[in-house]
Amino acid sequence: MLLSLLLQGDAVAGGGLFGYDAPRLHAVINDFPPALLVAGVLFELTYLFTKRESLRSAAYWSIVVGAVGAAAAVFSGLRAEDAIEHGEAIHQIMLRHERFAWITLGFFGVVAIWRVLRESKMLRKERWTVALIGVVGLVFLTATGVEGGEMVFDHAAGMSTEAMEAEIMNRTGEHEHAPGEEHDESTAPATADSSETKPDSAAAKPAHTHAPGTPEHKD
Repeated sequence: MLLSLLLQGDAVAGGGLFGYDAPRLHAVINDFPPALLVAGVLFELTYLFTKRESLRSAAYWSIVVGAVGAAAAVFSGLRAEDAIEHGEAIHQIMLRHERFAWITLGFFGVVAIWRVLRESKMLRKERWTVALIGVVGLVFLTATGVEGGEMVFDHAAGMSTEAMEAEIMNRTGEHEHAPGEEHDESTAPATADSSETKPDSAAAKPAHTHAPGTPEHKD
């Protein structure tokens, strides 16, 4: 079932895997490779400075497993592309997201294969070369994530039109909060009319009289 979803999409996989259709499966899979690949590169760089063997081993497995996971994420993304409703704006972002994903997979695929074939034979200079290739791969990995985030958070990719319309209606409706859970909507108190709150200076002054012969003065 998982292989059907990855290779041929929902049309063949039917109801999906444990309720996960292609877009949801992609959302699950693509969380793991970035964490593994980032950790793998950091482990390798730290190993090059500290020579701790445990870091070398951690870097090796993180990058190899992360590269395999990246391949699964790419193929699940291709299936998700065919399954979600989208317009021109999402389509253009999707093309950039896909392009960066393939480049990322290319970099880390090379690093993973290199490590598998040469791990026990690499000298320090060669290890630095492989590590720097991984650093460049992280740049494209970040770009891939940025484009994917823009699709989801700015354009609601993955939501059907019907679901978006229902959510819009839901947000405009009234709802209640439990005590202590009110929205933090601090509104400035209405400014009172100055003519209503400011006392009349003329009316506030007490009346007074002048003695006979006192020259007049202005108040």
